[in-house]
Order: sequence, then C-alpha cells, then structure tokens
Amino acid sequence: VQLQAFGGGLVQAGGSLRLSCVASERTLSSYALGWFRQAPGKERKFVAAINWSGGSTYYADSVKGRFTMSRDNAKNTVYLQMNSLKPEDTAAYYCAANTNAYYSSSLYYTSGEYDSWGQGTLVTVSS
Repeated sequence: VQLQAFGGGLVQAGGSLRLSCVASERTLSSYALGWFRQAPGKERKFVAAINWSGGSTYYADSVKGRFTMSRDNAKNTVYLQMNSLKPEDTAAYYCAANTNAYYSSSLYYTSGEYDSWGQGTLVTVSS
C-alpha cells in the first residue's frame, strides 16, 4: 500500500500542526498504523501507534499528552495532531502501515513491524 503524508511545516514553539496520511490505492481500514520521526543525523524513532479500529493508541513518552493519533477509516486517513510543539520535535515524520496485521487489536512500536511507509513530511519547530 502506498502512503502519502502531508501537513508538515514551520511552526513556533508552543504551536500546533496536524499531519495527515492517506493511502493512494488500497484501504487502510484493516491495518494497524504508526507514526515515526527522524531528526537530522539521528535514527528513526517511534512516535505513536493506533490499532485498526482506532480504539487503542500508544505514544512515546516524549510526546505523550501533547500528540494525539486518530484515524477516519471512512476517509482512509490517519492523523497526528501535534500540540505544544517543542524545538526537539523538529524532524521528518513518517506514517507506516502493518499490512500483515488484519483487524488486529495489537499495537506495534518498532519500525521493523511495519512494511509500508509513506514519504516523510518535514516539521520544523522554531524556538
């Protein structure tokens, strides 16, 4: 499945952005999904995960309480609402799908568990 993420941009510290990720060819509604981020010169890190129904979510400690991941299966879209942004949130953000986990209630936290990735969308938070 091909994913496309968008919604990144430049924002001041304390501001908000909402990232979106859509599938261009196949439905996302049956898959577990995740968001990851990669800062310049650093490894890709887990940000958030959501199960197929949207009933369960999990967040990295660094974003807990500030970021919210949600999905609209009718629109074939997953979102990452980012509030109270900090300069250390600056990174390219990637959405990912685990297409092997059909209608699974499980959440997935490592990049190796995802087999489909979108291109990154850059988020820059200025101080």
